[in-house]
Amino acid sequence: MASHRMNAKKSGAVCVIVAAMLVPLVAGCGDEGQERAYGVPDTLCGTAVDGDALASFLPAGSEIVVKGKSSSGSEGCQVIVDGKLIVTTAQMWAEADRTTAFTAARQSIGALDETAEGGRFVYSGNEAFGKTRGCIDAKYQQELYTVIQADGSKRRDAEAMKRLILSFTEAVEKSAACTAGAL
Repeated sequence: MASHRMNAKKSGAVCVIVAAMLVPLVAGCGDEGQERAYGVPDTLCGTAVDGDALASFLPAGSEIVVKGKSSSGSEGCQVIVDGKLIVTTAQMWAEADRTTAFTAARQSIGALDETAEGGRFVYSGNEAFGKTRGCIDAKYQQELYTVIQADGSKRRDAEAMKRLILSFTEAVEKSAACTAGAL
């Protein structure tokens, strides 16, 4: 019976430790004690993303709005927290047989000093570009690229941005936009 009580005490301690570890996840991570009163989405305009990686760029606040935005040749999504644009995503068609760095040079908001998968992805602490595999529009000789920019965020995290662009690009490759040949 004494060993049962000891296990119960240990179990209670584990619960307290786990609860203490979860509290910072709810907080806005550096927003001076403020918290996120909204849930972090794991899809943006119908496209799956790594929600934990996205959370790295989202500030404390009370309301999040995710809305689509289209322009010729691209489909995008905006993530707005308390009326401020924080993150944008895009799926855009660009000339085939180009590198991701070439395509990103026209769209980038800053220096992209990191690469992954042999240059298929280029990224920094607050933006990333990816080149899809197999998403080709043969009629217009274009390939589908992905973009995530967190220029409205105060946070910079290259590793989280890499996870975010990888998850986003993988989801786009499985989407109707990839197989349709044009947006």
